[in-house]
Amino acid sequence: MVKLDRESGYRRLTGKWAVAIAFLGVALGLFHLYTAATLPLPAQMQRATQLAIALGMIFLLYPARRGDIKGRVPWYDVLLAILGLAAGFYPVVFYEDLVARAGLVTTLDLTVAAVGTLLVLEATRRVAGWPMVLVALGFLAYALWGNLLPGLFRHRGYSLARLLEHTYLGLEGIFGIPLGVSATVIFVYLLFAQFLEKTGIRQFFVDIAMALTGQSPGGPAKVAVVSSALEGTISGSSIANTAGSGSFTIPMMKRLGYRPEFAAAVEASASTGGQLMPPIMGAAAFVMVEFLNIPYIEIAKAAAIPALLYFTGVFLMVHLEALRSGLTGLPRDQLPRLKDVVLKQGYLVIPLVVIFWLMDAGFSPARAAVYGMALAWVFGLLRPATRMGIRAILRTLEEAARSALGVIAACATAGIIVGVVTLTGIGLKLSNNLLDLAGQNLWVALFFTMIASLVLGMGLPTTATYIVLATMAAPALEKLGVAPIAAHLFVFYFGIVADITPPVALASYAGAAIAGANPMKTGVESVKLALGAFLVPYIFAVSPSLVLVGATPLKILLILLTATTGMAALGAAVTGHLSTSLRALERLALAVGGILLVDPGLMTDLAGAAVVVGVFAVQFLRARRQPRPA
Repeated sequence: MVKLDRESGYRRLTGKWAVAIAFLGVALGLFHLYTAATLPLPAQMQRATQLAIALGMIFLLYPARRGDIKGRVPWYDVLLAILGLAAGFYPVVFYEDLVARAGLVTTLDLTVAAVGTLLVLEATRRVAGWPMVLVALGFLAYALWGNLLPGLFRHRGYSLARLLEHTYLGLEGIFGIPLGVSATVIFVYLLFAQFLEKTGIRQFFVDIAMALTGQSPGGPAKVAVVSSALEGTISGSSIANTAGSGSFTIPMMKRLGYRPEFAAAVEASASTGGQLMPPIMGAAAFVMVEFLNIPYIEIAKAAAIPALLYFTGVFLMVHLEALRSGLTGLPRDQLPRLKDVVLKQGYLVIPLVVIFWLMDAGFSPARAAVYGMALAWVFGLLRPATRMGIRAILRTLEEAARSALGVIAACATAGIIVGVVTLTGIGLKLSNNLLDLAGQNLWVALFFTMIASLVLGMGLPTTATYIVLATMAAPALEKLGVAPIAAHLFVFYFGIVADITPPVALASYAGAAIAGANPMKTGVESVKLALGAFLVPYIFAVSPSLVLVGATPLKILLILLTATTGMAALGAAVTGHLSTSLRALERLALAVGGILLVDPGLMTDLAGAAVVVGVFAVQFLRARRQPRPA
């Protein structure tokens, strides 16, 4: 984790520094709990408070040089932490004064804005790395010197004072929408996930997966898929999911006989898909609420069928690979009984169900999460091992604050990018350029957007990738007739699967490290397994009924049936096995038939079904003619 995930490369502090971090983390957690349970402060005060405490924690926790994680804090990091707290709280302390003289900035205002912007960039570099910082610096340079550029990208130019005011002293830059969502919703759900972890829900998910699939062919690999899909309902980190679940499932798969690369790829692709799984998706999904101006519950509902298809595709390919390789499951006596698991621990999922019900009833996501946390704490009291006293609650608040630092830094820096886009109008220019480059062709525009999402996603956190492309690429897709929610989910999906797409596939690398496998080969295997994530977004972009746009209950049921069959056909085409080994022409036919079945529509479904049934019939007859092994 320390090697592959920058957010895990923090100092192991003890003594007074550990106390300082605990104090700041608990303060940040209590602040968000209070404002979520009551009402948030005015936007700038709410966001600035979160940023101030986060900057203080980052400079104490994260060293200037990666890997220097000894438990000491140099004097200059202490100074930066103090400056971060001061610059962050400046808009809070002088809030009324700043509002009263909006547009009239002082020298002190500009000095604080310059220091605050530099501190945000440095904090982001420490937590998320150089790529995102370089993108933000490129946008700042464009704002300052874009008047020197020729042609379409030229603008009238902005002074440093105007840029600093726009970036730090208003609600268009650092304190814009991304940090606003982080301060009001994302942190609360990270805290909710921590509370659920303390109740033992992760082990419950693993036990459920073991009971359901452990005995079937390739059981341990299916356990990885099912448990990761379930864990994805509460967690949004691809690398953390891979490392957490993979330390258990990958060795088990290798013992069963799976190749190291395949075992690592199963866990990486399944864990990456966790960000797609409702009810609690990745942090970018909450940012999407602000861009689309619709309730979060609508986004979760729209993402449900594509997420189901993603995991169905991975699960079926694992199953077919097991059949092809002759791999068996685990003995029944080594597995938990489903009835016992549900009766003893089934109550742990009630907070998740309640959150979904409350959001559907009209509660805000933050308020619903507070009720979910309270329920999780109550249910934790039922077992001695999961009871949380005051000290455990305070520790949970600190852990949530630590887990949120990367998201806060990424959202603040993404705000710089969005701020420059709104200041210069480059978003509209890039959107129009994308349309011109694609020749007004939807499929070409979708392909270019996919490539941009994958490339940005290799260097930027998922949330930042989504924000950049939602600002510049999604509007172009909407102009070509793509439904708004489909356009934003398209960008969201490809920003996520960048974590398993070579050459920079951090989730695949994490799985490869555990399996002792070749990282690049693991990335290739992950892409094969996650084929649904590369196909399904194209389908719902052109046929939005897959994301419930204009779909009736009967149509949704039909879509689920045909699309799942289509994913099974695609899985068989990729693995090369059905009843027996598939010939080249059969694999091609299944691939075509599978794509036709995934695409909603009567004619495509009938054509796809005819092709797939034909191949199934040929396979059945060939399997009957083959002699059975002794």
